[in-house]
Amino acid sequence: MALIAVLLPLLMLGVVLALGRYEELVLPRREEPEALDGVVPPAPGARHQVSG
Repeated sequence: MALIAVLLPLLMLGVVLALGRYEELVLPRREEPEALDGVVPPAPGARHQVSG
């Protein structure tokens, strides 16, 4: 019983890691539009400054 308690979490971790690798290989990479290369989104809570 103690052996199962030790090996089961390790087995589950291995399965999760294997599925993550499988997902990276199977799913296509999402291509980002070139127009947004240099654009950095504002930080959360940042206020918009109006010049003028």
